[in-house]
Amino acid sequence: MRQGEISRKTKETDITVKVDLDGTGAFDVATGIGFLDHMLEQLARHSLIDITLKAKGDLHIDFHHTAEDSGIALGQAVAKALGDRAGITRYADVHLPMDEAMTRVAVDVSGRPYLVWNVAFSRPKIGEMDTELFKEWFQAFAQNAGITLHIATLYGDNNHHIAETCFKGLARALRAAVALDSRQAGRVPSTKGTLNG
Repeated sequence: MRQGEISRKTKETDITVKVDLDGTGAFDVATGIGFLDHMLEQLARHSLIDITLKAKGDLHIDFHHTAEDSGIALGQAVAKALGDRAGITRYADVHLPMDEAMTRVAVDVSGRPYLVWNVAFSRPKIGEMDTELFKEWFQAFAQNAGITLHIATLYGDNNHHIAETCFKGLARALRAAVALDSRQAGRVPSTKGTLNG
């Protein structure tokens, strides 16, 4: 069973996460940030990864700690569920359209975390969430999941659509990359023999 569970508590946030990489896309998400909840629900549904994420944070200060720490905890849960990454497809990419917006997402479940972020927003907020926090979330997730992640919005005008293509693009690429490849026959897909850094 490729499942991971993480509890992370600091003076700023208290977060619990459970994931099942071989789920159905079920979700139960509550961060206190409405738009982030919506994006994480999209991530679950389109990746077919079951995600339960409960976060309590210092939202009276701002949304930064809760957004970043939810990315950290979810990334750690995914890394735990992946284990030694044996048998996975490893690489995947997708072009994700949503109305006028198009975002390209490419992922390598490599054990070597890296984020390339080529996404621009024309407004400082979507709902109550600062648009600058999207990069923080993806950076935290990539770092803690141990994945190389490239995200580029090729074009788009609507900020909601741009953000949603980033999360749905990650979902679809991650779904393909963590899928078990029967031709790998349980091998780690690397000539080094390891994908843990």
